[in-house]
Parts: sequence; C-alpha cells; structure tokens
Amino acid sequence: MTLSPTARWTTGWLLAAAWALSFPLFSALAPHRLWGWCAAAGYLGAAAATALGRRRAALAAALLGAVAVPLLWLVLTGQGQSEVSVIERSGRLLLDSGRLYVDRPAHVEEYTPYLPGMALLGVPRALLGGDGSGDGWVVRLLGDARIWCAAALFGCLWAARRLLGGGPGGGRGDGPGDGPGRLLPVLVASPVVALPLTVSGVDLPLAGLCCLALAAAASGRPVLTGAALAGACALKWTALPAVAVAVALLAVLRGGRPAVRCALVAAGGTALLVLPAALLQPAELWRQVFAFPTGRAPVPTPASSPLPGRLLTELGPWGWYLAVGLLLSGGLAVALSLLARPPRTVVAAADRLALGLTLAFLLAPAGRFGYLALPVLLAVWARSVTVPGVSRVVTGSFRLRPSDGGRPTARNERPGGHFA
Repeated sequence: MTLSPTARWTTGWLLAAAWALSFPLFSALAPHRLWGWCAAAGYLGAAAATALGRRRAALAAALLGAVAVPLLWLVLTGQGQSEVSVIERSGRLLLDSGRLYVDRPAHVEEYTPYLPGMALLGVPRALLGGDGSGDGWVVRLLGDARIWCAAALFGCLWAARRLLGGGPGGGRGDGPGDGPGRLLPVLVASPVVALPLTVSGVDLPLAGLCCLALAAAASGRPVLTGAALAGACALKWTALPAVAVAVALLAVLRGGRPAVRCALVAAGGTALLVLPAALLQPAELWRQVFAFPTGRAPVPTPASSPLPGRLLTELGPWGWYLAVGLLLSGGLAVALSLLARPPRTVVAAADRLALGLTLAFLLAPAGRFGYLALPVLLAVWARSVTVPGVSRVVTGSFRLRPSDGGRPTARNERPGGHFA
C-alpha cells in the first residue's frame, strides 16, 4: 500500500509533533519544555493544514510554532541553554582582555569547550553592554548569541546555494518540501534545526560553514573552500573531518593543485584564528576545549547521553582507551574511503561527511544525542540544493548543463568545441 503525498506529509508532521511532546514530558530543562509545547502546537497545525490541502499554511504553522514563537520568547526573557551564556562570556573576555577562557575553572558553567572563533558570536552582546538582566528588548534581541548563530547558518546556506546555481524557488510538487527550493524551509522548521536554533544555536555556524565549504569545493573555488573550513575549524575541533572531505572533493574534480591550495588556506586560516589564544592560554585551551569534552577534565562534562562511546567509558579506564581507539579506527576507515572512492558530487560529499561525524559522535567518550542533528542537516541540505536529473554539481571532468540539452561538456572546453 502506497501512501499519497498528502498522507506522507501529514504523517511526518504528526511524528514531529509526537517528538516535540516528548520534551515537556521527559526533559528537565525549561527551555526544552517550552520549545516542546510550542513546536507540538505548530506541527499539529501543520498536519491539519496539510490534510486540508493548505501546504503553504502548513509550512508557516510549523515555522511559527517551532521557531519564531519559542525563539523570540526565550530570547526576550533571557532564557536558554548554558551554551548561550558561555559564548557571550567569551565575547566579553575577548574585548576586555584578549583572553577567552576562565583561568582554573571550578564549575561546569565556567568551562568554554569551544575554539576562539566562537567568541566572535558573543561580541555583539559585549558591544551592546547588556548583562542579560533588565535589558531592553532591542539589546536582548540583537545581543543574543543565538541570533548571530542563526544568521551565520542562514548566510552560509544562502551563499552555498548561490555557488551551486540554485534559484530562490523550486518546482511544484506534491508537498511543502517537494522541489529542492522548498526542502530547506522544511528543514529549518523540523526538529533537526528548530530545536538547537531555539535553545542554544551553538552548532549552527559549524553546520553552515561545512555546507559552504562543500558547495565551494564542488564549484571549484579552493580559496573560498579553505576559508570556510578555517572558520569551521576555529569554532570546534569536530570540524576537522570536513577538511578531508572537501579536499578530496576538490582533488577529484579540479586536480591536486587546487586541493593543496585549499588545504594550505584552511591550515593557515585556522592557525591565524586559534594561535593567539593558544599562546596566551595554552593550558586552559587544552583543558577546556579538548580534555573537558572527552571526559578527561577535573569537572565531568554534562554531555553524557548513553551512546556507545560513553557506555564504554563507564567500564573503567580501559573503556576510555577502547572508545578512543574505536573512534580513531572509524576516522581512519572514513579517510581510506576518501582515497579509495572519493566523492564526486555535493550529495556524495555531504553523505561521507555525515557518516564520519556520525561515527565520531557515536564513539566519542562523551556526547549527546543532539549532536546527531548535524549529520542529518548536512545530508538533507545537500539534497535541497540538487535538482534531480539536471545537476549543476560537477561530476568528474564534466558538467551537465540544461542549456546544452544534457550534453556532457568538459570544464576546460572552449567555445567551438576546442580544448585548452
């Protein structure tokens, strides 16, 4: 039995509503519970609108309930996960002293498990002078780190779409997400993006820069690819797999020299952004950015979801080393797959990066289920910018262009059929 598109989309919105309702029932975090109630109402409204054939209204209801209402309420009331205040504190420290980390942190709230680039997203709060209590709504809105995290994500996705030649619209389809141009708003409305966007926003800039790097690599822009990778690697060290995937994509599409140029720009840019903090506070950078997230700091990390790597560490000291060994083995396997069968399209590259990140998050000594939203976002984003049957993504040395009637055209072919 095959469900109609309307039935599929209605079922999807209902499943999203059920997922959202789990947060008020089981989460101990007030921002998560608030998001759950608002998002569930939005998704139920989207399901009803879809059943009535109102597809645009369905998407609007989902965006309103899952993003707009809870985000504005939490921002204007100064609520959110601790990551928001951590980013904003880093921005204040950067402007005040040039240092990003609290010396000898004694409590989990004093740790900053991010590389120096993340502090830039907290600078607006420091510049506006707000302290989070008694601020006007303008200061709260424009100073909140979540707003700038979202701006970084959407700016990168817009730039990536332009690089890949995507227009603002998509073809007509059977549901609110049919057609590549319409899949992205559905992704934003989904729990994969809506929840982190509303309560913390911390992983959104990383996701956006990874998407931009893959799009730039596919369009043959090594310097832009390297710059995007440098920005991502200056936020969190978990962006390192994106460097390998983007360089492999550039190498297979454009050759060795552009790939090397990209790698050099990525390495140089990352060093430029990270080195000052490493020289000023080498011990704190190691303790807070590397030891703390992997469970080796004096203060235990709150990232303790029962994923395989975390469960292994609970078996004793040898379990931690086993988890790290499996993590390194998974990374090596993905790296070998890039050599044996490098990706040739944005979709293939995004899937390979998503696979590598999924293995990393599953096998890391400490982690959260929420981290898995990043691989999902990458995989769905790649398909949202790819038109089935009419690809603007380079494949090998050839490009299929709609204006050529699907005729393969070598990238170095001159007008008139001659080759450079």
